Amino acid sequence: MTTLTASPVAPLLDRLFRETDSVSPLQIPEVAALSSEEQWRLLLSKTEYRRAYGLLKDIALPVSRETGALLYLLGRATRARHMVEFGTSFGISTLYLAAALRDNGGGKLITTEFEPSKVQRARQHLSEGGLSDLVEIREGDALETLQRDLPEAIDLVLLDGAKSLYPEVLSLLEPHLRPGALIVADNADHSPDFLATVRGSSGAYLSLPFGGDVELSVRCA
Repeated sequence: MTTLTASPVAPLLDRLFRETDSVSPLQIPEVAALSSEEQWRLLLSKTEYRRAYGLLKDIALPVSRETGALLYLLGRATRARHMVEFGTSFGISTLYLAAALRDNGGGKLITTEFEPSKVQRARQHLSEGGLSDLVEIREGDALETLQRDLPEAIDLVLLDGAKSLYPEVLSLLEPHLRPGALIVADNADHSPDFLATVRGSSGAYLSLPFGGDVELSVRCA
């Protein structure tokens, strides 16, 4: 048995996914009142993302179960010790990453979230999963919270916050990415500037789409 497949993490994830499946952003009146075009404009804006995600503060917006399993597998396969996550939300993806750290023998995951209510929920879920000691949640805008006190060598990164900020967050982390570090970007097709960076001809990354909505990249130099 692994931390991921044993209690308390496995039943906790099952419960959180059931709860997530029972709600929709369109149940929020302020969101339902917006056209689909306006919803996407807000979500992809570099200036209004806080408003967009503020409207969704009671929605988990998690990675899929398959992407969560991928995160765990990549963490274990690379024996990652230092991870960074952009977009904590309710902490579902955080549980997968922290479970990998636990089974690797320890380490640290730095994750960042600007919605205080989501930070509170994530802390509760990490406590329930017995993984709080492996995770540092930084409350605030990632463009500020990830400017300081980062590991010298980051092994694994998950980008799953505001899609428009993927390039900026990657830029903050780049000086700390060890050669061979992995970057997993959820819904990366909504961040064309990020894709241009990791798929470009500079040779800094090798990258490919994985599973339809995930971009998997490796830092080459």
